[in-house]
Amino acid sequence: MNQTQAALRNEVRELAEVAFHRKLISGYGDGADINEYQIVYQGKPRHISLEQARLFLIDLLYRNHIY
Repeated sequence: MNQTQAALRNEVRELAEVAFHRKLISGYGDGADINEYQIVYQGKPRHISLEQARLFLIDLLYRNHIY
């Protein structure tokens, strides 16, 4: 994993932590693939790319006036 990818994973982890504590998602964690992240949203686990996870979480937090 290169530095850019590691930084992206850390940013996604931080965003997911905020969303989890605000009860916007019910779970999160690393996906099976190194380029994936798992987010449990509305009771359904979703395995998405790190970039998509970042955009999803930013949008979710923005829509809920938290970010």
